[in-house]
Amino acid sequence: MLRSDFPVQPSSSMHEPTPNAPPMPWLSTLAVRLTRVAPGRWLALMLLALHAAVAFDAEAAISRGFLLAHYGLFLLWQPLVRSEARIEPRLALPVFAMAALLVLVDSPWVLALWLAVLAGLVGAVAASHDGRRQHLPYLLALAYLLALLLAWVLPQSLGDTALPDELQFAVRYGLPLLPLAILFLPGERQRGASSTLDFIYGLMLSLLVIVMALGVFAVVAVAKVGYAWALVQTLLGMAALLLALSWLWNPRAGFTGLGQLTSRYLLSVGLPFEGWARRLATLAERERDPESFVRDALADLHELTWISGGRWQAARGEGHFGDQAPHRVEHAFHGLALAWYAPRPLTPSLALHVRLLSQLLGYFYAAKVREQTLREQAYSQAIHDTGARLTHDVKNILQSVKTLLAAVDTATPEDSDRLLALMKRQVPQLVARLSQTVDKLKQPTEMDAAHVPAQAWWAALRARYEHDDVGFSADALDETPLPQDLFDSVADNLLANALRKRRGGVGVAVEVRLSLRPTVALTVTDTGAPAPEHVARNLFLSPVASDFGLGVGLYQAARQAARSGFRLDLPANQAGQVTLRIQATDSRHPDISAP
Repeated sequence: MLRSDFPVQPSSSMHEPTPNAPPMPWLSTLAVRLTRVAPGRWLALMLLALHAAVAFDAEAAISRGFLLAHYGLFLLWQPLVRSEARIEPRLALPVFAMAALLVLVDSPWVLALWLAVLAGLVGAVAASHDGRRQHLPYLLALAYLLALLLAWVLPQSLGDTALPDELQFAVRYGLPLLPLAILFLPGERQRGASSTLDFIYGLMLSLLVIVMALGVFAVVAVAKVGYAWALVQTLLGMAALLLALSWLWNPRAGFTGLGQLTSRYLLSVGLPFEGWARRLATLAERERDPESFVRDALADLHELTWISGGRWQAARGEGHFGDQAPHRVEHAFHGLALAWYAPRPLTPSLALHVRLLSQLLGYFYAAKVREQTLREQAYSQAIHDTGARLTHDVKNILQSVKTLLAAVDTATPEDSDRLLALMKRQVPQLVARLSQTVDKLKQPTEMDAAHVPAQAWWAALRARYEHDDVGFSADALDETPLPQDLFDSVADNLLANALRKRRGGVGVAVEVRLSLRPTVALTVTDTGAPAPEHVARNLFLSPVASDFGLGVGLYQAARQAARSGFRLDLPANQAGQVTLRIQATDSRHPDISAP
């Protein structure tokens, strides 16, 4: 094929430049001008050369010369290979073989086959354009090729050489008007072919032309009729067949149609997509690690013969499966980069399959990454909440220990018996609470599982704060189970905050009340200063800065209560009466039912 940049090879006498050597700018200028010629011009010249070789009774050498010129012009026009590309030897061989077959073999059937191929190429180029103005040159060329085939080449191939003089005159001097019209069309109507050709359309058109030619030959050979009547019968039969196919392509009687069946086949050729997607969903439910999920999913693609292997790379790992191949396709979706290896170039439908596979796998991988991130965040949040809660529990236990030490320091010899009894009651409880706190560090997600009867819990609470001058009152208590960890933590937080107010004021009274009907409720009331408005508004919604860390403890207590079906609120907040209450949100909540 001709190139736009013609290399100039110096001869043996031109190894060293001489001042008398004539410059040769004409060759490069000619190459530049040839590349600027519109493809429609080459198409018109190609058809005119073909007409001169076929339609006129010239000598064999002259006809073959015109055929050779026609093939050269075809190489300048052809839309298959770019004009600036260098032809490889393996591609040049069939090019020269076709030229030799066309020029050296004097057979009407070879010429008819060549006209069918040209008609398919012209039709493919015409179908690749969008504008109506760009279709005109190729429609004129297609009309010329079909007219030359039907009116001149086919009759000669069937042995019917006695063509009417009027038909011969029309073919010889009338048909060239079509290429001449293409030659003199404005340049904007003859822009080059698009980068992608509709090969299916061109192939179908070539096959239709070949079927028509063979159909005429069959009718003439079997029915023994004239060429004109055989051509009419063939065209009518093909028209009926195309009409039936057009109806079957998109029918309106409930049948899906050949169009949908063809599209479904092309989209599923070589790939059991539904089965693989089903296995992918099953694997996503079973495998939690994103990288392991990708590795197992790609290992399941061994049944695809058109994929030999591939590689994948993600943020936390990479891997490969199968074997490498010369052709590679890469896709990246949602942080997952995939490279697919194929032994042969992928067709458009298979390339679409690979993209769908990559996109689906990327979506699943992103979902697994989000799932793992949420799982890690939930675990970290559980550890954080547990640590914050246990910090307050330890502080409350230390406060109880300090109370016991204060009682020991202020005791007299006469109080030895009472102090010993107090130690026997308090120390085992403190040890048990501290042991529970340590156990919660090992299993942060299993909290508030133990329940204790209301009577026993109330007695233990009164014993812990026996020496803190706290008023206790309760309704009739029974064996109603209470979540021990929740009530211990919340009661210690509320009482610690109320007792802390005594450090800044004298005569602050603290009262604790427990009621079981109609719902379980524990209230702690003190006569100290109320909480500021901005603190009270966000007391249970977020941590609040305070000199004693007041808001943090109550925020954690409120979250713990909400998880167990209780609500922590502030029903009264005024000078002389500050009340905090933990109350069940439902009188029949599972957490307070009998274990």
